[in-house]
Amino acid sequence: MTPTLETVRLLLRPLALADAEQIQGIFPQWEIVRHLAAQVPWPYPSDGAYKFIRDIALPAMQHGEAWQWTLRLKTAPEQIIGAIDLRTKENENRGFWLGLPWQGQGLMSDACEVCNGLLVRGAEISRAAGPKIRSECSFTAHLGKTGMRMIGIEERDYVSRFPSEIWEITAEEWRARKLRSRTNA
Repeated sequence: MTPTLETVRLLLRPLALADAEQIQGIFPQWEIVRHLAAQVPWPYPSDGAYKFIRDIALPAMQHGEAWQWTLRLKTAPEQIIGAIDLRTKENENRGFWLGLPWQGQGLMSDACEVCNGLLVRGAEISRAAGPKIRSECSFTAHLGKTGMRMIGIEERDYVSRFPSEIWEITAEEWRARKLRSRTNA
């Protein structure tokens, strides 16, 4: 079961089919989609969010293969601003996107921090890892802020083709980081 999570600024609510209309309204923009896995169709179809949630996301959640959330500001909890997911797939445990008006505010770092904690505390996997497009400096800063480190470089297929860095944080590293932050507080 996917729990509701929160940060100081965000509510992370489990993804539901009722979210499709809002997601369809903000997601299909080239500036967002070009950074995602090649399976994401482009141009994005008018029913793409609905079909993704119905046919891919919800079945994966029901089978315990993924946990998916919509991101919402606590100040506007009914408005979806992005999404994040965790998966049990090797070297691709996390994926996310954020609507353009909300980028550059550190919101995704907040969401990733709480999701990393959930992922590495669970018994499913011992580390959180995921690819990042090599040229995206803002994502590099975000990953470093959440305690992740680069472990390799490889070619990956996105909607556009980019060299990718693979970043990870182990459960042990996450726990040590949390312990340090508590003792420094």
